[in-house]
Amino acid sequence: MDDYPLLNLFLTMLYLFLWVMWFFLLFKVVTDLFRDHTLNGWAKAGWLIFVILLPYLGVLIYLIVRGRSMHERDANAVKDSEAAFRQYVREAAGTTGGGSGGSDHVNDLAKLAELKDKGALNEDEYERAKAKLLA
Repeated sequence: MDDYPLLNLFLTMLYLFLWVMWFFLLFKVVTDLFRDHTLNGWAKAGWLIFVILLPYLGVLIYLIVRGRSMHERDANAVKDSEAAFRQYVREAAGTTGGGSGGSDHVNDLAKLAELKDKGALNEDEYERAKAKLLA
């Protein structure tokens, strides 16, 4: 280990880290290209060729030109994913009560609980209405 100084070891680790980060950034740019629905096929192909033939310059220019919209597309993808998940949960919860009427029962139970919390229904009225809904 005497022929490889500690500073060279740190530089080697730094170069390895930068190399891994470079590939992460390159994959992020290529992924963003294919996920962008506003670009047509020719524009995507042009950017991809530019990024592959001149990788450092291509990625740097891509980040300068389209960096802000990359973030917006990521944020929209997260919103769409969350909305799809919430819709799935709503549909799954609605089918547990026996078809599409299950979500109506859930809503009615929620309304009953709200009325009970506000004091419009006493405990006996709440239990009778709940039993009627669940029957």
